[in-house]
Amino acid sequence: MTVDSSPEARPELPPQSSLGTAAARNLATTTKSAPQMQEITSRWLLRMLPWVEAHGGTYRVNRRLTYTVGDGSVEFIQNGADVRVIPRELGELALLRGFDDVEVLTAIADRCVQREFRIGETLVERGAPADELHLIAHGRIRQSSVGSYGDEVALDVLADGDRFGESALLDEDARWEHTATAETSGTLLTLSRSDFASVLSAAPGLRDHVEEFSSRSRRRQNHRGEAEIAMSAGHIGEHELPGAFVDYEVKPREYELSVAQTILRMHTRVADLYNGPMDQTKEQLRLVIEALRERQEHELINNREFGLLHNADFKQRIQTHSGRPTPDDLDELLCRRRGSKFFLAHPRTIAAIGREFNARGLYPDHVDLGGQQVPAWRGVPILPCNKIPVTREKTSSILVMRTGEKNQGVIGLHQTGLPDEYEPGLSVRFMGLNEKAITSYLVSTYYSAAILVPDAVGVLENVQIARWPK
Repeated sequence: MTVDSSPEARPELPPQSSLGTAAARNLATTTKSAPQMQEITSRWLLRMLPWVEAHGGTYRVNRRLTYTVGDGSVEFIQNGADVRVIPRELGELALLRGFDDVEVLTAIADRCVQREFRIGETLVERGAPADELHLIAHGRIRQSSVGSYGDEVALDVLADGDRFGESALLDEDARWEHTATAETSGTLLTLSRSDFASVLSAAPGLRDHVEEFSSRSRRRQNHRGEAEIAMSAGHIGEHELPGAFVDYEVKPREYELSVAQTILRMHTRVADLYNGPMDQTKEQLRLVIEALRERQEHELINNREFGLLHNADFKQRIQTHSGRPTPDDLDELLCRRRGSKFFLAHPRTIAAIGREFNARGLYPDHVDLGGQQVPAWRGVPILPCNKIPVTREKTSSILVMRTGEKNQGVIGLHQTGLPDEYEPGLSVRFMGLNEKAITSYLVSTYYSAAILVPDAVGVLENVQIARWPK
Protein backbone atom coordinates (compact mmCIF):
# COMPACT_ATOMS: atom_id res chain seq x y z
CA MET A 1 0.00 0.00 0.00
CA THR A 2 1.32 3.46 -0.95
CA VAL A 3 0.78 6.60 1.03
CA ASP A 4 0.29 9.93 -0.71
CA SER A 5 2.78 12.31 0.94
CA SER A 6 2.18 15.25 -1.33
CA PRO A 7 1.55 18.65 0.31
CA GLU A 8 -2.04 18.53 -0.93
CA ALA A 9 -2.67 15.30 1.01
CA ARG A 10 -1.38 16.56 4.42
CA PRO A 11 -4.00 17.66 6.97
CA GLU A 12 -4.01 21.36 7.66
CA LEU A 13 -3.13 22.46 11.24
CA PRO A 14 -5.45 24.97 12.84
CA PRO A 15 -3.99 28.49 12.94
CA GLN A 16 -2.22 29.40 16.26
CA SER A 17 -4.44 31.57 18.37
CA SER A 18 -2.13 32.18 21.39
CA LEU A 19 1.55 32.44 22.38
CA GLY A 20 3.33 29.08 22.33
CA THR A 21 5.26 27.68 25.29
CA ALA A 22 8.57 27.55 23.39
CA ALA A 23 8.47 31.27 22.73
CA ALA A 24 7.04 32.09 26.16
CA ARG A 25 10.09 30.54 27.89
CA ASN A 26 12.21 33.35 26.45
CA LEU A 27 10.49 35.78 28.81
CA ALA A 28 10.06 33.45 31.78
CA THR A 29 12.23 33.19 34.89
CA THR A 30 13.06 29.53 35.44
CA THR A 31 13.12 27.83 38.82
CA LYS A 32 16.48 26.15 39.19
CA SER A 33 18.37 24.04 41.72
CA ALA A 34 21.80 24.64 43.11
CA PRO A 35 24.50 22.53 41.38
CA GLN A 36 24.14 18.89 42.43
CA MET A 37 26.97 16.41 43.12
CA GLN A 38 26.87 12.60 43.30
CA GLU A 39 30.15 12.27 45.18
CA ILE A 40 28.71 13.62 48.45
CA THR A 41 28.22 10.93 51.11
CA SER A 42 27.10 10.99 54.72
CA ARG A 43 30.75 11.17 55.93
CA TRP A 44 29.94 9.66 59.31
CA LEU A 45 33.59 9.34 60.30
CA LEU A 46 34.18 13.09 60.02
CA ARG A 47 30.99 13.73 61.98
CA MET A 48 31.68 11.24 64.76
CA LEU A 49 35.36 11.90 65.45
CA PRO A 50 36.09 14.43 68.20
CA TRP A 51 38.45 17.01 66.68
CA VAL A 52 41.45 18.13 68.71
CA GLU A 53 43.66 21.17 68.11
CA ALA A 54 47.17 20.22 66.93
CA HIS A 55 49.17 23.37 67.65
CA GLY A 56 52.40 23.53 65.72
CA GLY A 57 51.01 21.00 63.23
CA THR A 58 52.07 18.00 65.36
CA TYR A 59 50.38 15.83 68.01
CA ARG A 60 52.50 13.57 70.24
CA VAL A 61 51.00 10.44 71.80
CA ASN A 62 52.75 9.60 75.08
CA ARG A 63 52.21 6.07 76.39
CA ARG A 64 53.46 3.81 79.13
CA LEU A 65 56.51 1.79 78.25
CA THR A 66 55.50 -1.50 76.67
CA TYR A 67 57.50 -4.64 75.98
CA THR A 68 55.01 -6.05 73.48
CA VAL A 69 56.78 -5.76 70.15
CA GLY A 70 56.99 -7.60 66.88
CA ASP A 71 53.30 -8.33 66.37
CA GLY A 72 53.10 -7.28 62.74
CA SER A 73 52.13 -9.23 59.66
CA VAL A 74 54.86 -11.04 57.71
CA GLU A 75 55.03 -10.48 53.95
CA PHE A 76 56.21 -12.81 51.22
CA ILE A 77 57.35 -12.73 47.60
CA GLN A 78 56.12 -15.21 45.02
CA ASN A 79 57.90 -16.50 41.93
CA GLY A 80 55.55 -18.84 40.15
CA ALA A 81 54.67 -21.55 42.63
CA ASP A 82 57.66 -20.77 44.84
CA VAL A 83 57.06 -18.59 47.90
CA ARG A 84 59.76 -16.95 49.99
CA VAL A 85 59.58 -14.79 53.09
CA ILE A 86 61.15 -11.35 52.72
CA PRO A 87 64.18 -11.44 55.07
CA ARG A 88 63.54 -8.05 56.65
CA GLU A 89 59.94 -9.08 57.33
CA LEU A 90 61.26 -11.60 59.85
CA GLY A 91 61.77 -8.55 62.06
CA GLU A 92 58.00 -8.68 62.67
CA LEU A 93 58.63 -11.72 64.87
CA ALA A 94 58.93 -10.73 68.54
CA LEU A 95 62.11 -12.77 68.77
CA LEU A 96 63.80 -10.84 65.94
CA ARG A 97 62.30 -7.39 66.47
CA GLY A 98 64.99 -4.75 66.03
CA PHE A 99 67.58 -7.16 64.62
CA ASP A 100 68.75 -5.64 61.33
CA ASP A 101 71.62 -7.83 60.10
CA VAL A 102 70.28 -8.57 56.61
CA GLU A 103 72.84 -11.33 55.99
CA VAL A 104 71.71 -13.29 59.05
CA LEU A 105 68.01 -12.65 58.33
CA THR A 106 68.57 -13.92 54.79
CA ALA A 107 70.19 -17.07 56.18
CA ILE A 108 67.13 -17.65 58.36
CA ALA A 109 64.78 -17.01 55.42
CA ASP A 110 66.75 -19.55 53.32
CA ARG A 111 66.08 -22.20 56.00
CA CYS A 112 62.29 -21.79 55.73
CA VAL A 113 60.76 -24.78 53.93
CA GLN A 114 57.66 -24.36 51.78
CA ARG A 115 54.72 -26.65 52.51
CA GLU A 116 51.37 -26.88 50.75
CA PHE A 117 48.31 -27.89 52.77
CA ARG A 118 44.82 -29.09 51.84
CA ILE A 119 41.45 -28.03 53.13
CA GLY A 120 40.61 -29.98 56.30
CA GLU A 121 44.22 -31.07 56.91
CA THR A 122 45.40 -31.11 60.54
CA LEU A 123 48.69 -29.21 60.61
CA VAL A 124 49.59 -29.58 64.29
CA GLU A 125 48.01 -31.63 67.08
CA ARG A 126 47.37 -30.38 70.58
CA GLY A 127 49.84 -31.89 73.10
CA ALA A 128 52.39 -32.96 70.47
CA PRO A 129 56.00 -31.68 70.74
CA ALA A 130 56.41 -28.27 69.13
CA ASP A 131 59.69 -27.69 67.32
CA GLU A 132 58.72 -25.50 64.33
CA LEU A 133 57.63 -21.98 63.50
CA HIS A 134 54.90 -21.79 60.85
CA LEU A 135 54.46 -18.69 58.67
CA ILE A 136 51.19 -18.53 56.73
CA ALA A 137 51.83 -17.28 53.20
CA HIS A 138 48.30 -17.96 51.99
CA GLY A 139 45.16 -19.59 53.33
CA ARG A 140 43.06 -19.74 56.50
CA ILE A 141 43.86 -21.91 59.52
CA ARG A 142 41.60 -22.50 62.51
CA GLN A 143 43.07 -23.03 65.97
CA SER A 144 41.04 -25.12 68.40
CA SER A 145 41.47 -26.83 71.74
CA VAL A 146 39.54 -28.92 74.25
CA GLY A 147 37.21 -27.05 76.58
CA SER A 148 36.59 -27.66 80.27
CA TYR A 149 33.78 -30.10 79.47
CA GLY A 150 35.66 -32.12 76.87
CA ASP A 151 34.16 -30.45 73.81
CA GLU A 152 36.15 -28.77 71.06
CA VAL A 153 36.32 -24.98 71.29
CA ALA A 154 37.51 -22.59 68.57
CA LEU A 155 40.33 -20.29 69.70
CA ASP A 156 41.28 -18.22 66.68
CA VAL A 157 41.37 -17.99 62.90
CA LEU A 158 44.71 -17.17 61.24
CA ALA A 159 45.23 -15.96 57.68
CA ASP A 160 47.83 -14.53 55.28
CA GLY A 161 50.81 -13.03 57.15
CA ASP A 162 50.02 -14.65 60.51
CA ARG A 163 52.19 -17.26 62.22
CA PHE A 164 52.19 -19.71 65.11
CA GLY A 165 54.81 -21.68 67.03
CA GLU A 166 57.26 -18.84 67.58
CA SER A 167 58.06 -19.91 71.15
CA ALA A 168 59.11 -23.35 69.90
CA LEU A 169 62.32 -21.91 68.43
CA LEU A 170 63.85 -21.41 71.90
CA ASP A 171 61.95 -23.79 74.18
CA GLU A 172 63.06 -27.40 73.79
CA ASP A 173 60.19 -28.62 75.97
CA ALA A 174 57.49 -26.72 74.07
CA ARG A 175 54.28 -28.53 73.16
CA TRP A 176 51.39 -27.41 71.01
CA GLU A 177 48.64 -25.88 73.10
CA HIS A 178 46.12 -26.08 70.28
CA THR A 179 45.19 -28.04 67.17
CA ALA A 180 45.61 -26.22 63.84
CA THR A 181 43.26 -27.24 61.03
CA ALA A 182 43.24 -25.84 57.50
CA GLU A 183 39.93 -24.22 56.54
CA THR A 184 41.19 -23.67 52.98
CA SER A 185 44.05 -24.94 50.91
CA GLY A 186 47.17 -22.81 51.12
CA THR A 187 50.89 -22.46 51.67
CA LEU A 188 53.07 -22.48 54.79
CA LEU A 189 56.73 -21.70 55.30
CA THR A 190 58.20 -23.73 58.15
CA LEU A 191 61.36 -23.00 60.17
CA SER A 192 62.55 -25.83 62.43
CA ARG A 193 64.26 -25.30 65.77
CA SER A 194 67.35 -27.15 64.55
CA ASP A 195 67.68 -24.92 61.48
CA PHE A 196 67.30 -21.79 63.61
CA ALA A 197 69.87 -23.14 66.09
CA SER A 198 72.40 -23.70 63.31
CA VAL A 199 72.10 -20.07 62.18
CA LEU A 200 72.19 -18.91 65.81
CA SER A 201 75.43 -20.75 66.51
CA ALA A 202 77.17 -19.07 63.58
CA ALA A 203 75.96 -15.51 64.29
CA PRO A 204 77.30 -13.91 67.52
CA GLY A 205 75.19 -10.80 66.94
CA LEU A 206 72.03 -12.87 66.78
CA ARG A 207 72.97 -14.69 69.99
CA ASP A 208 73.37 -11.37 71.82
CA HIS A 209 70.03 -10.20 70.46
CA VAL A 210 68.24 -13.40 71.56
CA GLU A 211 69.77 -13.17 75.06
CA GLU A 212 68.60 -9.56 75.38
CA PHE A 213 65.13 -10.61 74.20
CA SER A 214 65.00 -13.40 76.78
CA SER A 215 65.95 -11.05 79.62
CA ARG A 216 63.35 -8.53 78.46
CA SER A 217 60.71 -11.24 78.39
CA ARG A 218 61.42 -12.07 82.04
CA ARG A 219 60.57 -8.52 83.16
CA ARG A 220 57.24 -8.23 84.89
CA GLN A 221 54.45 -7.04 82.59
CA ASN A 222 50.70 -6.62 82.81
CA HIS A 223 48.33 -8.39 80.42
CA ARG A 224 48.71 -5.53 77.92
CA GLY A 225 52.50 -5.92 77.79
CA GLU A 226 53.15 -2.68 79.70
CA ALA A 227 55.81 -2.46 82.39
CA GLU A 228 54.08 -3.54 85.59
CA ILE A 229 53.55 -1.07 88.47
CA ALA A 230 54.57 -2.89 91.66
CA MET A 231 52.03 -2.73 94.49
CA SER A 232 50.77 -4.66 97.47
CA ALA A 233 47.16 -5.40 98.46
CA GLY A 234 45.46 -7.37 101.23
CA HIS A 235 48.42 -7.21 103.60
CA ILE A 236 48.10 -6.97 107.39
CA GLY A 237 50.29 -5.07 109.81
CA GLU A 238 53.48 -3.24 109.00
CA HIS A 239 54.08 -4.80 105.64
CA GLU A 240 56.93 -3.37 103.60
CA LEU A 241 55.40 -1.73 100.53
CA PRO A 242 57.11 -2.06 97.14
CA GLY A 243 58.38 1.04 95.40
CA ALA A 244 57.03 1.84 91.96
CA PHE A 245 57.14 4.32 89.12
CA VAL A 246 55.42 4.53 85.76
CA ASP A 247 57.88 4.34 82.90
CA TYR A 248 57.14 6.00 79.56
CA GLU A 249 58.03 5.26 75.98
CA VAL A 250 61.31 6.97 75.16
CA LYS A 251 60.34 7.69 71.55
CA PRO A 252 56.59 8.37 71.46
CA ARG A 253 54.83 8.58 68.15
CA GLU A 254 54.10 11.98 66.65
CA TYR A 255 51.32 12.67 64.14
CA GLU A 256 51.90 15.54 61.71
CA LEU A 257 48.94 17.20 60.05
CA SER A 258 48.41 16.11 56.47
CA VAL A 259 46.97 18.39 53.80
CA ALA A 260 44.51 18.18 50.92
CA GLN A 261 44.64 21.11 48.49
CA THR A 262 43.33 22.27 45.15
CA ILE A 263 43.21 25.51 43.15
CA LEU A 264 39.77 26.82 42.17
CA ARG A 265 39.85 28.90 38.98
CA MET A 266 37.06 31.15 37.67
CA HIS A 267 36.94 33.66 34.83
CA THR A 268 36.05 37.18 35.95
CA ARG A 269 33.45 37.39 33.17
CA VAL A 270 31.51 34.55 34.76
CA ALA A 271 31.73 36.08 38.23
CA ASP A 272 30.71 39.51 36.91
CA LEU A 273 27.92 38.76 34.40
CA TYR A 274 26.45 35.43 35.50
CA ASN A 275 26.33 35.88 39.23
CA GLY A 276 22.58 35.92 39.77
CA PRO A 277 20.42 34.59 41.16
CA MET A 278 23.18 32.31 42.50
CA ASP A 279 26.69 33.36 43.47
CA GLN A 280 28.90 31.44 41.02
CA THR A 281 32.02 31.69 43.17
CA LYS A 282 30.17 30.50 46.25
CA GLU A 283 28.64 27.51 44.44
CA GLN A 284 31.97 26.53 42.88
CA LEU A 285 33.62 26.77 46.28
CA ARG A 286 30.90 24.72 47.94
CA LEU A 287 31.37 21.82 45.54
CA VAL A 288 35.17 21.97 45.79
CA ILE A 289 34.96 21.84 49.60
CA GLU A 290 32.60 18.85 49.42
CA ALA A 291 35.17 17.02 47.25
CA LEU A 292 37.99 17.92 49.68
CA ARG A 293 35.99 16.61 52.63
CA GLU A 294 35.36 13.35 50.78
CA ARG A 295 39.09 13.03 50.12
CA GLN A 296 39.80 13.87 53.77
CA GLU A 297 37.63 10.98 54.98
CA HIS A 298 39.26 8.64 52.42
CA GLU A 299 42.69 9.52 53.76
CA LEU A 300 41.61 9.04 57.39
CA ILE A 301 40.66 5.47 56.45
CA ASN A 302 43.32 4.49 53.89
CA ASN A 303 46.43 6.64 54.31
CA ARG A 304 49.42 4.42 55.12
CA GLU A 305 50.91 6.93 57.58
CA PHE A 306 47.88 7.66 59.76
CA GLY A 307 44.85 5.90 58.20
CA LEU A 308 42.87 3.72 60.59
CA LEU A 309 43.01 0.56 58.45
CA HIS A 310 46.82 0.61 58.20
CA ASN A 311 47.50 1.80 61.75
CA ALA A 312 45.20 -0.52 63.68
CA ASP A 313 47.27 -2.71 66.00
CA PHE A 314 47.81 -6.23 64.67
CA LYS A 315 46.55 -7.69 67.95
CA GLN A 316 43.28 -5.87 67.35
CA ARG A 317 42.74 -7.47 63.92
CA ILE A 318 40.63 -10.61 63.82
CA GLN A 319 39.37 -12.92 61.10
CA THR A 320 35.80 -13.99 60.49
CA HIS A 321 35.06 -17.57 61.50
CA SER A 322 33.05 -18.42 58.39
CA GLY A 323 33.87 -15.59 56.00
CA ARG A 324 30.47 -13.91 56.34
CA PRO A 325 29.88 -11.18 58.96
CA THR A 326 27.94 -13.03 61.65
CA PRO A 327 26.67 -11.65 64.97
CA ASP A 328 29.32 -13.82 66.65
CA ASP A 329 32.05 -11.97 64.73
CA LEU A 330 30.65 -8.60 65.76
CA ASP A 331 30.57 -9.79 69.38
CA GLU A 332 34.20 -10.90 69.11
CA LEU A 333 35.09 -7.46 67.80
CA LEU A 334 33.25 -5.71 70.64
CA CYS A 335 34.59 -7.83 73.48
CA ARG A 336 38.22 -6.88 72.76
CA ARG A 337 37.75 -3.25 73.80
CA ARG A 338 35.74 -1.10 76.18
CA GLY A 339 33.37 1.73 75.39
CA SER A 340 33.04 1.13 71.66
CA LYS A 341 31.38 4.16 70.09
CA PHE A 342 30.44 2.89 66.62
CA PHE A 343 31.04 0.35 63.88
CA LEU A 344 32.14 1.58 60.45
CA ALA A 345 31.54 -0.56 57.36
CA HIS A 346 31.02 -0.26 53.61
CA PRO A 347 27.30 -0.06 52.71
CA ARG A 348 27.55 -3.42 50.94
CA THR A 349 29.06 -4.90 54.09
CA ILE A 350 26.14 -3.55 56.11
CA ALA A 351 23.80 -5.27 53.66
CA ALA A 352 25.72 -8.54 54.22
CA ILE A 353 25.38 -8.06 58.00
CA GLY A 354 21.63 -7.64 57.52
CA ARG A 355 21.44 -10.88 55.52
CA GLU A 356 23.26 -12.77 58.27
CA PHE A 357 20.94 -11.33 60.91
CA ASN A 358 17.86 -12.24 58.86
CA ALA A 359 19.14 -15.77 58.29
CA ARG A 360 19.27 -16.23 62.07
CA GLY A 361 15.95 -14.58 62.76
CA LEU A 362 17.65 -11.59 64.39
CA TYR A 363 16.76 -7.99 63.87
CA PRO A 364 19.28 -5.27 64.78
CA ASP A 365 18.27 -2.47 67.09
CA HIS A 366 18.04 1.10 65.88
CA VAL A 367 19.43 4.06 67.78
CA ASP A 368 18.93 7.78 67.34
CA LEU A 369 22.05 9.53 66.09
CA GLY A 370 21.60 13.24 65.60
CA GLY A 371 17.93 12.80 64.80
CA GLN A 372 18.56 9.94 62.36
CA GLN A 373 17.69 6.31 63.06
CA VAL A 374 20.62 4.00 62.29
CA PRO A 375 21.02 0.22 62.77
CA ALA A 376 22.95 -0.94 65.82
CA TRP A 377 24.28 -4.10 67.42
CA ARG A 378 24.47 -4.34 71.21
CA GLY A 379 23.60 -0.64 71.26
CA VAL A 380 26.62 0.30 69.10
CA PRO A 381 25.63 2.09 65.85
CA ILE A 382 26.62 0.53 62.53
CA LEU A 383 27.52 3.45 60.24
CA PRO A 384 28.19 3.37 56.48
CA CYS A 385 31.48 4.48 54.92
CA ASN A 386 32.10 3.83 51.23
CA LYS A 387 35.80 4.71 51.67
CA ILE A 388 36.51 1.26 53.17
CA PRO A 389 37.89 -0.82 50.26
CA VAL A 390 36.11 -3.77 48.71
CA THR A 391 38.47 -6.21 46.99
CA ARG A 392 37.94 -7.95 43.68
CA GLU A 393 37.17 -11.09 45.68
CA LYS A 394 34.27 -9.16 47.30
CA THR A 395 35.83 -8.99 50.75
CA SER A 396 36.01 -5.94 52.96
CA SER A 397 36.68 -4.91 56.57
CA ILE A 398 34.59 -3.73 59.52
CA LEU A 399 36.04 -1.22 61.98
CA VAL A 400 34.89 -0.53 65.52
CA MET A 401 36.35 2.27 67.59
CA ARG A 402 36.33 4.15 70.84
CA THR A 403 36.72 7.92 70.50
CA GLY A 404 37.89 10.87 72.56
CA GLU A 405 40.98 11.92 74.53
CA LYS A 406 39.38 11.18 77.92
CA ASN A 407 38.47 7.67 76.78
CA GLN A 408 41.94 7.06 75.30
CA GLY A 409 40.34 6.47 71.94
CA VAL A 410 40.62 7.78 68.38
CA ILE A 411 40.72 11.52 67.77
CA GLY A 412 40.76 13.69 64.69
CA LEU A 413 43.49 16.30 64.46
CA HIS A 414 43.19 19.74 62.89
CA GLN A 415 44.21 23.33 63.47
CA THR A 416 41.78 26.21 63.48
CA GLY A 417 42.41 29.94 63.23
CA LEU A 418 44.18 29.61 59.88
CA PRO A 419 44.73 32.71 57.71
CA ASP A 420 41.70 33.22 55.42
CA GLU A 421 39.83 30.45 57.25
CA TYR A 422 36.53 29.58 55.56
CA GLU A 423 35.54 26.63 57.76
CA PRO A 424 37.26 25.20 60.87
CA GLY A 425 40.58 23.79 59.62
CA LEU A 426 39.93 24.86 56.00
CA SER A 427 41.22 28.03 54.36
CA VAL A 428 40.46 29.74 51.03
CA ARG A 429 43.22 32.09 49.89
CA PHE A 430 42.95 34.52 46.99
CA MET A 431 45.89 33.93 44.63
CA GLY A 432 45.27 36.79 42.23
CA LEU A 433 44.40 37.26 38.56
CA ASN A 434 46.40 36.09 35.58
CA GLU A 435 46.75 37.69 32.14
CA LYS A 436 43.69 35.72 30.94
CA ALA A 437 41.45 37.36 33.58
CA ILE A 438 41.12 34.11 35.54
CA THR A 439 40.80 34.38 39.30
CA SER A 440 42.50 31.65 41.39
CA TYR A 441 41.77 30.54 44.96
CA LEU A 442 43.91 28.08 46.94
CA VAL A 443 41.64 25.79 48.99
CA SER A 444 43.45 23.85 51.76
CA THR A 445 42.39 21.62 54.63
CA TYR A 446 44.76 20.19 57.25
CA TYR A 447 43.96 17.03 59.18
CA SER A 448 45.13 13.73 60.63
CA ALA A 449 43.94 11.08 63.09
CA ALA A 450 45.61 9.56 66.16
CA ILE A 451 44.99 6.24 67.90
CA LEU A 452 45.82 6.97 71.54
CA VAL A 453 46.02 3.35 72.74
CA PRO A 454 46.10 0.21 70.58
CA ASP A 455 42.72 -1.20 71.63
CA ALA A 456 40.89 1.98 70.56
CA VAL A 457 40.39 0.48 67.07
CA GLY A 458 39.49 -3.06 66.10
CA VAL A 459 39.24 -4.49 62.58
CA LEU A 460 37.33 -7.53 61.35
CA GLU A 461 39.23 -8.52 58.21
CA ASN A 462 38.45 -10.55 55.08
CA VAL A 463 34.68 -10.17 55.48
CA GLN A 464 32.92 -11.95 52.63
CA ILE A 465 30.12 -9.68 51.33
CA ALA A 466 29.17 -11.45 48.10
CA ARG A 467 25.77 -13.10 47.99
CA TRP A 468 26.01 -16.82 48.56
CA PRO A 469 24.28 -19.32 46.24
CA LYS A 470 20.85 -20.56 47.33
